Amino acid sequence: MANSFKCEIVSAEEGVFSGQVEQLVASGIMGDLGILPGHAPLLTELQPGPIRVIHDGGQEENYYVSGGFLEVQPDVVTILADSAARAKDLDEAAADEARKHALKAFNDKSAELDYTRAAAELAEAVAQLRTIQQLRKKAGKG
Repeated sequence: MANSFKCEIVSAEEGVFSGQVEQLVASGIMGDLGILPGHAPLLTELQPGPIRVIHDGGQEENYYVSGGFLEVQPDVVTILADSAARAKDLDEAAADEARKHALKAFNDKSAELDYTRAAAELAEAVAQLRTIQQLRKKAGKG
């Protein structure tokens, strides 16, 4: 059995990552998924949150996806994300501002509110902040 597999993370705008990895950890709608070489074929929906990519030698890289799908095939794992970015490139201040804006929209009784959109915006902002906090904790800065 091979010790690695090809992984591709693709957003609607661009390819974010493509390379050989030893392991991948993602947040599926039914919980976290750990993917190793030889994993059974799978197609699942992803919830907004972090993607951990562990390269040959144990080097870890973190990404953020706002949702999408993960597909496991015999030699490749593909993540098709609504949007994706390197976790280190996330803007904490912007994510916190988006969270505050969404909460304010929920509390504004005078305005018409698209609850579905506001809930999606809130979930994405919270997921980005959670990803940033996990990176900080892992780096020993939180």
